[in-house]
Amino acid sequence: MESRSPQVPLHRTAENLTETPPSNPSPTNIVDKVKRNLVFQSKWAELNGAMGDLGTYIPIVLALTLAKDLNLGTTLIFTGVYNIVTGAIYGVPMPVQPMKAIAAVAISNGSDFNIPEIMAAGICAGAILLVLGATGLMQLVYKLIPLSVVRGIQLSQGLSFAMTAVKYIRNVQDFSKSKSKGDRHWLGLDGLVLAIVCACFIIVVNGAGEERNEGEANVAEERNTRRKKIRKVMATIPSAFIIFLLGVVLAFIRGPKVVNDIKFGPSSIEVVKITSHSWKEGFIKGTIPQLPLSVLNSVIAVCKLSSDLFPGREFSATSVSVTVGLMNLVGCWFGAMPCCHGAGGLAGQYKFGGRSGGCVAILGAAKLVLGLILGTSLVTILHQFPVGLLGVLLLFAGIELAMTCRDMNSKEESFVMLICTAVSLVGSSAALGFVCGMLVHVLLKLRNLSRDQPCSTVCMPGTP
Repeated sequence: MESRSPQVPLHRTAENLTETPPSNPSPTNIVDKVKRNLVFQSKWAELNGAMGDLGTYIPIVLALTLAKDLNLGTTLIFTGVYNIVTGAIYGVPMPVQPMKAIAAVAISNGSDFNIPEIMAAGICAGAILLVLGATGLMQLVYKLIPLSVVRGIQLSQGLSFAMTAVKYIRNVQDFSKSKSKGDRHWLGLDGLVLAIVCACFIIVVNGAGEERNEGEANVAEERNTRRKKIRKVMATIPSAFIIFLLGVVLAFIRGPKVVNDIKFGPSSIEVVKITSHSWKEGFIKGTIPQLPLSVLNSVIAVCKLSSDLFPGREFSATSVSVTVGLMNLVGCWFGAMPCCHGAGGLAGQYKFGGRSGGCVAILGAAKLVLGLILGTSLVTILHQFPVGLLGVLLLFAGIELAMTCRDMNSKEESFVMLICTAVSLVGSSAALGFVCGMLVHVLLKLRNLSRDQPCSTVCMPGTP
């Protein structure tokens, strides 16, 4: 906060008001805000936090590249720019993730849903989210949805990530077909033992994560000077970054011939030709299933989680919805993967130390450089990356997101949350879980309202 000069009076006279500068921020203020948003609270912690979202990003991008010939170089360039811009705007580790429902439809629909349909779906979803944000409807939705339903969506998404992570760890994956190919071997450069050791390493270094109210939770522990020093040393170890570097090294060891396939230089960026049939298929098969997930997890849950993790820095659903819309209205025309924000990515980056916009700016700069230097040839390296290690990173991101539900103190709130979670997981639909959660919430409110009415308004005249 800016310090107030002693000579400046606390009240404002009419003369002062006439001299007040216009409310529009000056270029200097904008530059200062961007600098504050991108400043590192801890270099190693921010670098470590940047790895927290890769467990979601890499598998989906790799699957679309292998199955649908997604232009990886273009996707890296555009998502890198998205990361840098969102970090500068929000000042927190706001993630840029693939639109999962569109990706799932693309991978499971064979030759009927290719790049033109994927991009059409992303553009349509982006346009709708932009309109919802610009008109203020998204903010209205955010205010109307009860916290217990939001927690149900977050819990279901977190558990879904965690279960997918366990699948990555236990089974060999074929990302091009989005299928498991059998049990993973215990030993080897992508074996179970390696994944388990890495998971234990993260637990030892990061523990269960920080309590939001550290001042009360850790008073007794901080009195122990020796333990305090150990905690400080642990906090400087970038566990996720170390595991990611290990994965890169193992990728070259597993496939040394990938060096011969690397070609330097960016991919050619071209406008995707979208036919009327592609618009229709993209909207029906991709946009419609993606919209509920984007509204609930990419906007509503992200706004709530940001207020939980960063008190005093809550973002409006309007701004988050607008940024998601703009990302897709720009990048999808050139073949970049449809993107959104996500509560899971925010939780994962926070879990591993991300606290500022500099966290995602680092990741964005790395994507941008890789996209410009290696382009699509990077897929040969990612194809050899140990999937078990990606599963470990995704596991902790999912658990961190699921743990946000621990503030549901009443039985009624927990009941609504668990109904929403159960339906979302079993039905594989956040929209269905949301509808059921809202219905249960309304029914409970009506029940309580009728129970709390005085007898004079309920009983028949003359009855005691």
